[in-house]
Amino acid sequence: MQNDDQNRSGLGLLRYIWTEWVSTFVVLVLLLLTLVIGTGEMIHGQLLRMGERIYGDPASGMQYSFLRAEPTAPKCERNVDIDATVQKQLKIDAADEYADFFGVRSEADVRAAVVQAQQVCEESYVFYDKAIDHIEANPSIRAYRNFETSFFGLFKFGTENRALLLVIMVVFAAISATLKTHHIGLRSPATRIDFRLYSIAMLVANAFLAFSSYSQYQSMINSGVPLGEMKYIYWLWMILFSTLTLISLFQVIKLPKPTKEGGSIGMAFLSIPLYAYMAITTGVNFTFFMDYPMGQGIYLGQLVEFSSIFLNLALFIWAGMLLKQTRVVDLFLNILRPWNLAPETLTWLILLAAALPTAYTGASGIFVIAAGAIIYKEVWNAGGRRQFALAATAMSGSLGVVLRPCLLIVVVASLNKEVTTDLLYHYGIYVFLLSSTLFLVISLFIADNKFRIASPSVAAPQSGRAFLAVIPYIVIFVLTWMFYKFALSTDLNEFTAPVMMPVILLMVVLFDKLRHEPAPLPPVGHWDATLNTQANAEPVPAVERAESPLRQLGFWKSIHISTSETVGHIGALIILMALSVSVGGLLERMEIMEAFPTDISSTILVITMIVGLMIFVGMIMDPFGAVILISATVAPVAYQYGIDPVHFWMITLIGFELGYVTPPVALNHLLARQSIGDAEVAEADAEVRHLSFYYRYERWILPVIVLLPAMLIIAYVPYIFKLFGWYS
Repeated sequence: MQNDDQNRSGLGLLRYIWTEWVSTFVVLVLLLLTLVIGTGEMIHGQLLRMGERIYGDPASGMQYSFLRAEPTAPKCERNVDIDATVQKQLKIDAADEYADFFGVRSEADVRAAVVQAQQVCEESYVFYDKAIDHIEANPSIRAYRNFETSFFGLFKFGTENRALLLVIMVVFAAISATLKTHHIGLRSPATRIDFRLYSIAMLVANAFLAFSSYSQYQSMINSGVPLGEMKYIYWLWMILFSTLTLISLFQVIKLPKPTKEGGSIGMAFLSIPLYAYMAITTGVNFTFFMDYPMGQGIYLGQLVEFSSIFLNLALFIWAGMLLKQTRVVDLFLNILRPWNLAPETLTWLILLAAALPTAYTGASGIFVIAAGAIIYKEVWNAGGRRQFALAATAMSGSLGVVLRPCLLIVVVASLNKEVTTDLLYHYGIYVFLLSSTLFLVISLFIADNKFRIASPSVAAPQSGRAFLAVIPYIVIFVLTWMFYKFALSTDLNEFTAPVMMPVILLMVVLFDKLRHEPAPLPPVGHWDATLNTQANAEPVPAVERAESPLRQLGFWKSIHISTSETVGHIGALIILMALSVSVGGLLERMEIMEAFPTDISSTILVITMIVGLMIFVGMIMDPFGAVILISATVAPVAYQYGIDPVHFWMITLIGFELGYVTPPVALNHLLARQSIGDAEVAEADAEVRHLSFYYRYERWILPVIVLLPAMLIIAYVPYIFKLFGWYS
């Protein structure tokens, strides 16, 4: 309570107001505006179709599109003397100074031209008279037209200013993430030395970015190129990184309060955010070794260039945080709980089910953040080792990235004309089936108690009743989908999912919060394999269920919490992606990718090099920045070697996912730790210190030994089949 009071006074109060109210409100408005812009195209299309149905007249050939602006009277003279006009034009032609050189038109040619012009003039008057008569006969058309064109004006303004909206969102979110020490690192700072090194690194990193943004702005000013809207974006970048530099300077002078005593330099280096490492590395190289101080600022422009994709990513992050405020995941698990499945089998089913929301939340990390904690708890409650549960949590966001409508596939297809989303999603299904099956086989091979299942006569009725509780959520999904499908003529696909999923989840949150019955809580206890029963399992008392914190939150409070979490993740993830693009730009300028040999005679060797490279890139870069880098550098070389583009990108995507669960960075593990908490991860590590190597590091090893064979099969088997002519 004392700490809370300190946070609500002085600078702590200012930080609380900024992070919990100012940035949350601004980002919520921007997210809703992005939703309106995304939905606006659908709505405007319907307004045009409705206008055509109501005011169009096929019999007279009058279309609503002709009436979207007030008809203007033609300027030409409707009734003219053809003969007089012809004679006048002949005199003008004869007086032309080039007439002697080019000659003059005959009277017949002049007459034909005058007659044709008169016909066009008459048609213009006929159309004008018909349009005026049509409008006078339908007085409401002007009101409808004003509404439709005004809506189009707002939609057009938002569409033309997507980049500005994104940068404003990133400014508020990144400041909040810095104030809350929310940036992604290998471990969270805890001791005084952790915070000291963390703050110094952030100060240096943000100073480099502020200087680079200023250098880029000065370069553009000196070039004399009109800046237009970009002027405001340059100013926003300078304001952002200057503010972050000042915040970091303040944190260097007045360190955040440590939560632990002791610490060491080695562990403190692990607390430095990945974003800071990337900023310092690129800043030093661009500024001191390449004499290119504006480099970081220029590569930040990738955010602007792909503003639509990053705005969609922000919507997906919001959808993931809204999912946390619902009972959907918990209710789904209620269907599985009565069967008392072995943890390996239960985890496999959870991973299969998690693939769909992973695809619909845009990227692997978002679902891990949204549902990681409950998946971890469920696997552990079923008797799984904590390390196994951590591995399952990290992998829960990995398998669905190749399924429709994952945003990463859209980015790949938009940057590579050799592939389409349909092709990638089609083959992605086979990749998903392969990797999920490998997980089941390997986890069962390692398991001590491979199979466990409750009596169907007992479990089936309970599972059926649990399924009934899920039906309302299915109905909400179907009704929202039908509204878009039939009212807005828009289906749910990879292009509309970023807009539709937040709307669906808003409806689910509203439904959840309007219900009055208490939320079901999982039984307390842990499966005891020796007793073959749930140890200490007791039903949660009704009073405790009714007082569950989840049930005490209203709709608006849930929106506030989900948006506040969204702000932190946008600030951490999108800035990390921006710096990842900068790292990619550094590698490109260093021509490291150009070192890839272009005269290798063995395709197997080429595929092997691509496999290693993709795993390495996945280990150090976020997926979106990596796709941008690979598309510009490695992909063209792979195509030249005759590797099928779809095959190449399947290798790339599974390689990225393998990289995201492989040390030293292992981004999915970092996000799982953020969701589960440092204390739980530390406890998981502590309970296996006396066990063998595998069990001590199971959370790292299991995902690797699942995804590595999948990677090798995907990389080599299609080529071998093609080599032997088993398919073309």
